[in-house]
Amino acid sequence: MRIVQVIDSLEIGGAEKMAVNYANALSKKIEFSGLVATRAEGNLKSQLYEEVSYLFLYRKKIIDFSAIFRLRNYCKEHKVDYLQPHSSSYFMALLVKLIYPKIKLIWHDHNGLSEFIGAQKSFILKIASYFFKGIIVVNFKLKNWAEKELYCQKVIYLPNFTSQNFEVQSETTLKGVKGKRILCLANLRDQKNHFLLLEVAEKLKETKPDWTFHLVGKDFEDDYSTKIKGLIQSKKLVDTVFVYGSKNDVNNIIDQVDIAILTSKSEGLPVALIEYGLQKKPVVSTNVGEIPLIIQDGVNGFIVGVNEVEAFYERLLQLIDDSTLRHSFGNYLHQTILENHSEEGVIINYLNWVKKL
Repeated sequence: MRIVQVIDSLEIGGAEKMAVNYANALSKKIEFSGLVATRAEGNLKSQLYEEVSYLFLYRKKIIDFSAIFRLRNYCKEHKVDYLQPHSSSYFMALLVKLIYPKIKLIWHDHNGLSEFIGAQKSFILKIASYFFKGIIVVNFKLKNWAEKELYCQKVIYLPNFTSQNFEVQSETTLKGVKGKRILCLANLRDQKNHFLLLEVAEKLKETKPDWTFHLVGKDFEDDYSTKIKGLIQSKKLVDTVFVYGSKNDVNNIIDQVDIAILTSKSEGLPVALIEYGLQKKPVVSTNVGEIPLIIQDGVNGFIVGVNEVEAFYERLLQLIDDSTLRHSFGNYLHQTILENHSEEGVIINYLNWVKKL
């Protein structure tokens, strides 16, 4: 079996990380595993195993004939059976399919907002789904949506997984007081709802002024980013909330914090949550996507409703005031991740499914 992952960029993000994870994991299981970045490279390139074949397309526009033919030629040269485009990269894979019908497409949908997709994008995706051999989704909402709205009926739910087999040089030192740091590992975009985080930070500053929030994730330098940074200034949180941008040494960063949070208003299955669990960090999260399938409220973490500022704040206080609870939550979450989101288990299910397509 010869399978190639396709992703728009290798900047650090959930879909991008999973594309790398699949390419790496499959390199140990199948005859040929590759990864193609279409538009941009990034920090995640350094995490690809040597055994993974890699191609960067330098795509400059939506329909870039040069990039399309480079990918077709790559598929022909390496006798690729399947292209597995992640999220919006399905469009590039579709264009290759149109000029190289032999290739088979498996769309991997990570987008927690797909159930709210706009009419124009929905129409294009529906047309594209005629050409999909199968669809992988990261939560059951997306599974129901794909089965109802798209024309490919071979849809499977496979949970995200992560691996710590690679070593990345530690380069980031977090600000604030050691032992009093809270991490939010999420790109700066609307879906991640950092506005909730800032409201909680404002309240926590009044009662626990030594505790700090650390925002790690890609800064798109857009209106959302400008608003977040403006609120940090206007709420006088410059010594409470720190923004770092995209970082490659995620494990090193998680190791420096005491509590991890997710404030999203929509999600699939965030890779950040799995990474928190692997490093035994206690978590407070909003109740979105597949997060409730991982976190049992009050057992291995806390879950609150979307935009419930007071509840989020109170759960954080509980963890801050109880180091024993933090330790217990971290250990239980670690066990949950190992049992249900291991690389080995997901890849076995994945390969069995692909063989039946």
